[in-house]
Amino acid sequence: MPRALISVSNKTGVAELARALTSRGWEIISTGGTARALREAGIATRDVADVTGFPEMLDGRVKTLHPGVHGGLLARRDLPEHMEALAAHDIEPIDLVAVNLYPFRETAARAGVRPEEVIENIDIGGPSMLRSAAKNFESVYVVVDPADYENVIESLDAGTDDLDLRRLLAEKTYAHTASYDAAIAGWFAKQRSERFPERIPLSLERQQSLRYGENPGQEAAFYVEHRGAGLASLVQRGGKELSFNNLLDLEGALLATDMLGEGLPGCAIIKHTSPCGLAVAPTALDAYQKALACDPASAFGSVISFNVPVDERLADVISSLFVECLVAPAFSAPALEILGRKKNLRILEGRAAWPAGSLDFKRVRGGMLVQDRPSIDHSLQSWNVVTSRSPTNAERDDLLFAWRAVASVKSNAIVLARDGATIGIGAGQMSRVDASFLAVHKARTTGFDPAGSVLGSDAFFPFRDGVDHAAEAGVTAIIQPGGSVRDPEVIAAANEREIAMVFTGARLFRH
Repeated sequence: MPRALISVSNKTGVAELARALTSRGWEIISTGGTARALREAGIATRDVADVTGFPEMLDGRVKTLHPGVHGGLLARRDLPEHMEALAAHDIEPIDLVAVNLYPFRETAARAGVRPEEVIENIDIGGPSMLRSAAKNFESVYVVVDPADYENVIESLDAGTDDLDLRRLLAEKTYAHTASYDAAIAGWFAKQRSERFPERIPLSLERQQSLRYGENPGQEAAFYVEHRGAGLASLVQRGGKELSFNNLLDLEGALLATDMLGEGLPGCAIIKHTSPCGLAVAPTALDAYQKALACDPASAFGSVISFNVPVDERLADVISSLFVECLVAPAFSAPALEILGRKKNLRILEGRAAWPAGSLDFKRVRGGMLVQDRPSIDHSLQSWNVVTSRSPTNAERDDLLFAWRAVASVKSNAIVLARDGATIGIGAGQMSRVDASFLAVHKARTTGFDPAGSVLGSDAFFPFRDGVDHAAEAGVTAIIQPGGSVRDPEVIAAANEREIAMVFTGARLFRH
């Protein structure tokens, strides 16, 4: 008689699996709560203690860690000496293991949970059985995902030795136990307040396959830390399937509106992961129109993000522009109806906030660069006015907006801002003076006079030429980190031109 050992935390479908096995002549072995659930479902179940000849002990910490279990799992059926050893010790083979593990992640994520409770949700016997069964996959079915129960039953009914399925199940098992251990290691590091432990085991799950990567011909997929995490938490309300580049631009769009804060409705229009227009205003419609005015040509085929819901009137205005993706915390029903007429427009609803304390990873050859996620000072308290002239109240408001805006622009980054909106953006340039030139050029190209605007720079000015160029365009105030060895001559240049300059003491590179 073939035998299955079933011990699950997630009991979805387990009674159906056990019933299907018993109807095909299998014996069911189980433990604790799973055994009770199966018996309540009318399924004959043998306790694992009957197999081991040893009772559960230490509050269930020890129940399956026994040669009677692991010998039955690990014995190779094709080696006579293995089968003779089983017979000598009165151990019977186990042909299928269905196990999923204690809910460690869910327990650790609960507010106010005690460390002792988290530790008791570290599964020991489950991963051990899974790893033993997966190692002997040629003889043992190992099932960690309830979605695979039906596949196993179909394989048994087919009567063939489906090694491809067994190998796939073993692969899924080791990936699952590795992910489980990664979560445990991360929790222990967090308990020590260690941001950068010696090892960071990453666990990523494929959310979806993508048609291609950045370009056709590059295969691609979207992986997440867990199902529904981050961008995957956004609910798609319409439009085509998201592409690789859509997801990158969505990240840039959400970053931009995150940086704008919650004070006023804000809009970010993104092209190739960097803003081509940013604005805040009393209404979302005003913010959109101000952001669009910054660079309407580049906004064609863009991704747009709002930090407030989209209503019918705003949706009607946006629908006149070709947009790849639109993301907002919510959409009114009339707004969805209007936007839904644009069959190619991908509509994403949600916030996709970064969990507190998240790290930022950047892939390089052979490894990862890991850093804290960027944060910006949304107040004026720590800023230092370094010029003879202090900014006016209106300039202070625009300097604060410019500092928030430049944080999401690719370095080297310069933004020109006025009345809570960008009027010119210089992004991704190799020199800061070129970024300043481009910001002024873009402003003039779209019909803005840069005179009277303020300038935000994501890093210090290494020379005075950037300030001189801004002054020639009519910029009246500048916000920048400071910290250059040439700060005195940069400040002198600002004083010569009667420009107010503020140092923030923090850099905002975005490479």
